[in-house]
Amino acid sequence: MKTALTIAGSDSSGGAGIQADLKTMTLNGVFAMSAVTALTAQNTTGVSGIYEVTPDFLKEQIDMVFTDIFPDAVKIGMASSAALIEVIAERLVFHQARNIVVDPVMVAASGSRLMRADAVTALAEKLLPIAALVTPNIPEAEVLAEMEIRSAADMEEAARVICDRCGCGVLVKGGHSLQEANDLLCREGKCQWFMGRRIDNPNSHGTGCTLSSAIAANLAKGFDLEESVRRAKDYVTGALAAMLDLGKGAGPMNHAFDLNSRFAEFPNP
Repeated sequence: MKTALTIAGSDSSGGAGIQADLKTMTLNGVFAMSAVTALTAQNTTGVSGIYEVTPDFLKEQIDMVFTDIFPDAVKIGMASSAALIEVIAERLVFHQARNIVVDPVMVAASGSRLMRADAVTALAEKLLPIAALVTPNIPEAEVLAEMEIRSAADMEEAARVICDRCGCGVLVKGGHSLQEANDLLCREGKCQWFMGRRIDNPNSHGTGCTLSSAIAANLAKGFDLEESVRRAKDYVTGALAAMLDLGKGAGPMNHAFDLNSRFAEFPNP
């Protein structure tokens, strides 16, 4: 059985972060493992607290995974400080990790900031150069490319800038600010659009975590990058289209649910 490791923060509400990653990887047919960067107190409406692990403890988690069950792919999510990012990058290089997918979690969908300024610099300089793919949404791509994105043409320019600066593939996700749910994959000077239909569903908590984890799972199974992105996008689209509801809360996403419950009985082979 193929394996995948997620290095990310915990989401106490279960819909994003480590919890979403583990469910997604499992349902996409790989054995899922985790190294936790932080505990968060959060739900679909916001983040009320973050408790980071120490760099030394994160290093220990990563080493224990790699020295026993070597991951076929690695997904990296929330890492809110430069010290944590530097440890992640150093240990992945040391262990010669492959199929690294970075979801640059800078701001939660609720607007809560999850990455400090020094961490953004460390991400671009230390982590992205060893990654196969980075998956920024529009606001994150604007930070990484240092430009505004207001159109499809802007997405292409930003993706090329990030590719050139960081030396990795880039999947710019269009659904956050633009009206179309079309994503753009660029690598080695070539760009490819993945067209999608926009689904009117307020249950969007965890979509970024789920997409990047599904990509990593498919890379672990041996699919190439384009096919892994396509399969992951189909997986997330199917989950959103199911319109499942786990109950009503008090916030703006008051029909919060777990995207992966859509596929609980039908793992992706």
